Amino acid sequence: MRIAGGDAKGQRLKGAVSSGTRATTERVRAAIFNILDPEQYQGGRVLDLFAGSGSLGIEALSHGAGSADFVEWDRRQSAVITSNLESTGFSSQAHVHRLDVLQALQTLPGRYDLVLLDPPYKMGRLDSLLDKIASQPGLIVDDGVVIAGHSKREDLKETYGPLRLTSHRRYGDNVIDFFVYEQDSDIAQPPEPRKDLDEGPDSGKDGDLSW
Repeated sequence: MRIAGGDAKGQRLKGAVSSGTRATTERVRAAIFNILDPEQYQGGRVLDLFAGSGSLGIEALSHGAGSADFVEWDRRQSAVITSNLESTGFSSQAHVHRLDVLQALQTLPGRYDLVLLDPPYKMGRLDSLLDKIASQPGLIVDDGVVIAGHSKREDLKETYGPLRLTSHRRYGDNVIDFFVYEQDSDIAQPPEPRKDLDEGPDSGKDGDLSW
């Protein structure tokens, strides 16, 4: 597994060592950061939930994010993230938190520009988690972005409080939904139409099952 782009493009990353953890593929990571506007996260703070190998958060750092918090409950996967940060030279810009996701949402300082989550398909309850992310005071900056990966068999809503769906992309069995946090927006405003794009057979997950 390699970093898909940015300053550390091509550097190798360790992957999953625990059952239930499967890294987000390089192709999907590359697509995410091709779609994102760099102004939405460069120099900013990133939160990588269900971090697994840390590949999503490290990809953000490689593309210019200022700092990243990685949340991973599994002890062995937390060690993998630390190792990957050391090997890629991003340790000074990152913190690894061995917490479950709900605890992290309540205890981390917040004000994130970009929140990344790609939990295992079988976890389910992603709707509930997005509701909690949307309602957590001060977690996300206004116009911040939340990116949620999930199976094509799981449908998400187009709004979660101030989170509004702006892009819906499909890569084989893996769907990536992009939400923007608009605290002061008119919640009655209809979201933009979904864009269902089948972009290939690749699918991938990053993270453990605890939250």
